[in-house]
Amino acid sequence: MEKYHIVLVEPEIPGNTGNISRTCAATGTKLHLVKPLGFALDEKKMKRAGLDYWDHLDLEIHESLSDFMAKYTDVPMYFLSKYGSLTYSDFEYEEGAMFLFGRETKGLPKDLIADHSDRTLRIPMVDDESIRSLNLSNTAAIVIYEALRQRGFSELR
Repeated sequence: MEKYHIVLVEPEIPGNTGNISRTCAATGTKLHLVKPLGFALDEKKMKRAGLDYWDHLDLEIHESLSDFMAKYTDVPMYFLSKYGSLTYSDFEYEEGAMFLFGRETKGLPKDLIADHSDRTLRIPMVDDESIRSLNLSNTAAIVIYEALRQRGFSELR
């Protein structure tokens, strides 16, 4: 099975990125970080959240979102946003799909979401304006485990 990819576009919180890296290592998922990053890669909080799994992580760093998009033009992509019209669990994911997540404070760029509205997914939440979003690392875990569940967890034990 071709591995899935989690793509963090301009992540800001080192602990979230560390937690997501741990999930990626545990699931055989490739992690992409798109600059600018809101922290140094060797930041203590990020390293601690990722435990001692860093050597097991397949990591690729990109200089910008446009560089990333140009490199992966032929790969199926899904965009996670509270503004998505499709629910994450109502979609069948292709092998090797990439799941893009935006900054913790602003999400993905609005033009990116508009250009890919047919592949912009959301995770249902309560209808309360004071509840803005789920934690990024929780969201990434929910989505990657749904994709893996659809394949019968074939690469996991």
